[in-house]
Amino acid sequence: MNQPKVRNEPRWERRKDARPTELIDAALELFAEKGYAATRLDDVAARAGVSKGTLYLYFESKEDLFKAVVRSAIVPAIQDAERLVDHFEGGAADLLRQIILGWWNFIGTGALSAIPKLIVCEARNFPEIADFYYDEVVSRGKSMFARALRRGMESGEFRALDIECATRVLMSPLLMRCVWQHSLAACEREQPDPDTYFETYLGFALAGLKNHEAAAA
Repeated sequence: MNQPKVRNEPRWERRKDARPTELIDAALELFAEKGYAATRLDDVAARAGVSKGTLYLYFESKEDLFKAVVRSAIVPAIQDAERLVDHFEGGAADLLRQIILGWWNFIGTGALSAIPKLIVCEARNFPEIADFYYDEVVSRGKSMFARALRRGMESGEFRALDIECATRVLMSPLLMRCVWQHSLAACEREQPDPDTYFETYLGFALAGLKNHEAAAA
């Protein structure tokens, strides 16, 4: 009686085209947990369930992998926001509200919110990733805020301000919220929920931007 042949192949295999995504997801988790310096490629490969050699088939270095995380996870959100600014038909205050809340809902509510804190903490030690992040994310974010502010000033909805300075002031609470929740928030017993935080922030910001002279006319 013939015995059935024993098959040595695994019962399933990871799809080759899925591996880059799995590696990027694993890298994001580890960057959020450990920061940039402490994240090792060995750990990323292990978290993704592949060998380190497999990782090197797709990414040449940790810097390359970090750039892939930003380009796959954050840059699409920036692109969506840029399209919003391009085609928005409402007022400048509503546009700013959508930019800020959209950013938080996409970036701030998950592991991606650790990336701004990582950059703040490690920019001096790894200027190459800081330069990359500034070009790909920060500069484009500044441009969006500046366009919304300029629109409001030109329409008379906002009072005249230095746009560069106002842009930095508006972006700072977003950055600080991310840094805080991945650092000093661990020391707090109570902290405001995100909805309260952003409604308070937007209340201050939009009241400060409003052109009261035009409103009274």
